[in-house]
Amino acid sequence: MAQRSFFSSPLDQLRDQLDGCWELDCDIDPLILRARVLHRRGELSWALGLEQEVLPIV
Repeated sequence: MAQRSFFSSPLDQLRDQLDGCWELDCDIDPLILRARVLHRRGELSWALGLEQEVLPIV
């Protein structure tokens, strides 16, 4: 992960901490993790399609 500048905001720091927690969480469905990766890469149409697959049917 790229280093943030010395003057990073508290929100950036919290986001980094949350990302670190998510990387350690093994109980999250692999499809949800894949959708998250696709969002980060900017592949929104693929991510949204995958998210539709993991929505509960109610």
